[in-house]
Amino acid sequence: MTVKVAVHGYGTIGKRVADAVTRQSDMKLVGVAKTRPSHEARSALAKGYKLFLAGAGQRDAFDRAGIPLAGTAAEMIREADVVIDCAPDKVGRENARLYQEAKVAAIFQGGEKADIAEVSFSALANFEAARGKRTVRVVSCNTTGIARAAAVLEPAFGVAHWEATIVRRGADPAESHKGPINGILPTFKLPSHHGPDVKSIFPSLPITTIAMVVPTTLMHVHVNHVKLTRAPASASEVLERFRKTPRFHLFREWEGVEGTPQVMEFARDRGGPGRSDMMENALWENGLRLDGPDLYFFQAIHQESIVVPENIDAIRATMNLAPDAATSIAQTDRSLGIPAPE
Repeated sequence: MTVKVAVHGYGTIGKRVADAVTRQSDMKLVGVAKTRPSHEARSALAKGYKLFLAGAGQRDAFDRAGIPLAGTAAEMIREADVVIDCAPDKVGRENARLYQEAKVAAIFQGGEKADIAEVSFSALANFEAARGKRTVRVVSCNTTGIARAAAVLEPAFGVAHWEATIVRRGADPAESHKGPINGILPTFKLPSHHGPDVKSIFPSLPITTIAMVVPTTLMHVHVNHVKLTRAPASASEVLERFRKTPRFHLFREWEGVEGTPQVMEFARDRGGPGRSDMMENALWENGLRLDGPDLYFFQAIHQESIVVPENIDAIRATMNLAPDAATSIAQTDRSLGIPAPE
């Protein structure tokens, strides 16, 4: 079975999801939709993607830029079995009406509130909960990172309490209109929204989060303190759990990866399909410590790409394309060049 996929919105996430869809043997990309012409629109055409007019976009603007359109977003949606909504935050809620009218399945992103969909999704945590659903929400980059870690720690050791500080990047690399920033900006909503968002996947997880914004474009970093209910024998036991789980990459101390610049340089050197993104949670072996039941660890999250494999797995869950999470995750990761666990 081959599922026809439309990508509504072709920015940071949408263009990566579209590329990922084309690498799947059980999916076919119908097209992508944008509101205005840009270098991304030209790139989509160069890749052979059909380009459609989204939202309040003006066809004349594309005509003047010499970028041909295959039709409107509504026409694209009618050709699809499932739509991946990658529109800017809150626009997905406006688009939901189009998907309902076309009677197609829809996958939204974490910029929308949880009530937009029947289930919030993270492949390692709750693949089966999304099976056959008509609306699914792939949680945000930071929530995805925490949910993946929770999928490792909670079943193995139990979680009595989790405190996480989210050190957020100031903007994505291309978002020059948001900078420059010279400062560290606390997020004064205390606790931050990330904890409740994680609970949309793990309702009983006792987690609280706070956040701050710093002047970088590379990645987010999470500072975690987790009180476990069943203390591991050693930190090595915890590291081994992470190491054997898909979508985690652990850096050894001798590798000289001091922080996010080296993480992204590693991803570029590794290469592979696409943009040399870092789709895994990045952890440091020397950045994890166990003190009795208290676990402390850092993880780095590449905000531009971490949700891309989750979107692919969400398609498989929604459309019943895989027998289980492990099969879907392995297939997705092979196609995207994400190494299998050690």
